[in-house]
Amino acid sequence: MTTSSKTLGDWFNNFSREAFRLETLDDYSKSGGVDAYQAFLAGDPQPEDYKTAGWMTTVGDAVQSGRRIYRVHILARPLTNYLRFELSWGYRRNMAAGEEFFILDTTNQENPIADAPDFWLFDERVIGAMNYDAEGKYLGADFLGEDQLSRFLAYRDTAMAQAVPFAEWWAKYGE
Repeated sequence: MTTSSKTLGDWFNNFSREAFRLETLDDYSKSGGVDAYQAFLAGDPQPEDYKTAGWMTTVGDAVQSGRRIYRVHILARPLTNYLRFELSWGYRRNMAAGEEFFILDTTNQENPIADAPDFWLFDERVIGAMNYDAEGKYLGADFLGEDQLSRFLAYRDTAMAQAVPFAEWWAKYGE
């Protein structure tokens, strides 16, 4: 682990070309959007503050300035309640702002990067390894040194090579 004077939030404002995210968990329900998740479970409409969350501005500003934000989620069916929420509400909402999503579905195949943690990769040079507790609560990010870069680039490349665009996957498996 290395220390960084920048936070994840700083990197979202300061990356030059691209921000890639690998998601590996089935439940992030304690990490944000808790009220929206509860509304989803109750069958209520999306809360207004969820529709206009600050992430939408972050993504929109980045995409409008020519930068790319994209992610791969590794998952298996059947989907957890949280994944149903994240994919049907979160991903579809974020796509409207320009974020790109891909799914690496391991339902009928081995996970090709089973040892990969959740992480953000900024401009193919800064790694923010994400830490969560067993209930999906975000605990913070560790910024890793350049000696880890080749491993995390390989995780990204493998995930992207085997993932399918979210819209294609959702058309086939969405609920």
